Amino acid sequence: MYNKVLKLAIFVVPLLSLTVYSGFLYENHAIGPELQQHNHSQSENAILSEKLLYPSRDPDRIILNLTETPETSIAINWRTDTTILSGTVEWAEATAGTEFRDNTMSVSADLERLTVKHGEEPTVTANYFSVKVEGLKAGGKYVYRVGTIDAWSEWHQIQMPDASKQKLSFIYFGDAQNDIKSMWSRVIREAYKTFPKIDFMLHAGDLINRHDRDIEWGEWFYAGSFIHATVPSVMTPGNHEYGKDIVLSPQWRRQFNLPLNGPKGLEETCYVVNYTTLKVISLDAEQIDESPIYLEKQKIWLDSVLTADPKKWTAITFHYPVFSTKPNRDNENLRNHFKPLFDKHKVDIVLQGHDHAYGRGMVSNVPTGTMIKDEISGTMYVVSVSGPKMYDISNDPWMERKARNTQLFQIITIDDNTLSYEAYTAHGELYDAFELIKSAKKINKLVNRIPASDERL
Repeated sequence: MYNKVLKLAIFVVPLLSLTVYSGFLYENHAIGPELQQHNHSQSENAILSEKLLYPSRDPDRIILNLTETPETSIAINWRTDTTILSGTVEWAEATAGTEFRDNTMSVSADLERLTVKHGEEPTVTANYFSVKVEGLKAGGKYVYRVGTIDAWSEWHQIQMPDASKQKLSFIYFGDAQNDIKSMWSRVIREAYKTFPKIDFMLHAGDLINRHDRDIEWGEWFYAGSFIHATVPSVMTPGNHEYGKDIVLSPQWRRQFNLPLNGPKGLEETCYVVNYTTLKVISLDAEQIDESPIYLEKQKIWLDSVLTADPKKWTAITFHYPVFSTKPNRDNENLRNHFKPLFDKHKVDIVLQGHDHAYGRGMVSNVPTGTMIKDEISGTMYVVSVSGPKMYDISNDPWMERKARNTQLFQIITIDDNTLSYEAYTAHGELYDAFELIKSAKKINKLVNRIPASDERL
């Protein structure tokens, strides 16, 4: 029987001119234009994997997100097929053995069904579950699993941050976007291998390439694997998370569980996360760029948040750079509206993506930037990329360290009055480093620790 099927496949496929993608058949004339239209990289021709695309009864795409109170609560999301109609998180304080199972607590999940279809690719329908677990102890170690009855995930172990130590570490990624399964995976895994003891990961937009293409989201979750389930993530949307007519990825709010404390209409894209000593703010750059209404809303909201509840350290992330690394690119509207607020509130660091190169520096408010030469200065602006898609880099003077054609990840550690920053290549080599030190004047002192290696230009 097997031989007959094989012979039939060999005979039929050439006649119908079909391309086989891991169990799916697509007519060449149907899929060809779609791939040619988005000819960014070889990933457009990647094999579609049933495991990455289709859900089952067992939970997949499990992810932790930061809440607005990240020292005592955590948000959890996962996905199943549509036969699973309820979901639960079971959790307990971690123990050295399995006795934690005698003291578990549970929280029922909210459910939302989503059906998506991208171009000629298959329709995917899944149930998405979301939970917020509250009342956790700062510094506590916990285990949790998600699912229902006979369809549970494994137990995952997590560590809550300890506010009393006033020390936090997080990894910052620029755009992943393309060839996620094959080429971004090594970056997130190298980052985790290098710095397993971190409090969260921050993604500065363009996690994927096409906003509604579910196989790309599947690759993103595959690349991070268990890391997504054990280290909380916080993300800001990029332009590739938006489709035509400024439509946000339908998966965004289903598969993530981000704070709802931003301006109305920008739920889970513009929000604030508050640690004891650090405020993390996401701005929705695409809505700033496309909507005068949401631009104004975000300006008013940001000024209010930074005025009413300042922290010792402030990190802001959004996708479009205030100062670009790409030749002949200038986000003047963004800079004119938001840099005055960053200056007013002495924002410490701004973490961005979009330009597919690396650059960082402290600059004055001119289009190309003028690097500040003295040791006393203010806001640090960083642009970085973690995926394989690369652009040329400009010679604009604002960049004190820069790189092209380099996949990077960054580790940022805040310890009392010092912010330490290190950028590593996907190869694991230190490429850039500096410290920001709080002074009595409340203006940060910059201490460069740039390695002696040549710039990758």
